Amino acid sequence: MEYRIESLEQLVDLWTNIYQKEGKPDWSHILPYYDEELWFKDTIQEIVGLEDFTIMTQRLAERSGNLNMEITHGAQNDNTFFLSWEMTLSFKKKYPDSTLYGSSRVTINSSGKIIEQRDYYDLWGDIFDNIPRFGKAYRKFIKKKFG
Repeated sequence: MEYRIESLEQLVDLWTNIYQKEGKPDWSHILPYYDEELWFKDTIQEIVGLEDFTIMTQRLAERSGNLNMEITHGAQNDNTFFLSWEMTLSFKKKYPDSTLYGSSRVTINSSGKIIEQRDYYDLWGDIFDNIPRFGKAYRKFIKKKFG
């Protein structure tokens, strides 16, 4: 079987199936679509190479009590895809679920493999919004200092 991303619909389908409705996320079906020389960056980390990316996905699955993602919008421009998403996760049973709102830019190389993935989201703001009183104080601080 040849693993190639051919369309936005295919990418959305592969991406959505990572996050099962119940249980831990599973990247095993989508990892063959990533290039060995993958470059990945998000708010927390920068990773080069499929091996380190695979290790990161395993860490995320292990520490997440529940993880779901909904793709809300998608667009394609040549070999670049843009996805907007809402990811709901829980860290521990005593904390409320948090929803992160973000987007990803995914670039496909000439072999049809994902060579770059850049995820954009406000990790702390979206988490703090779910903590009574603290979320409002955090947003007030951000507005005062940055805008």
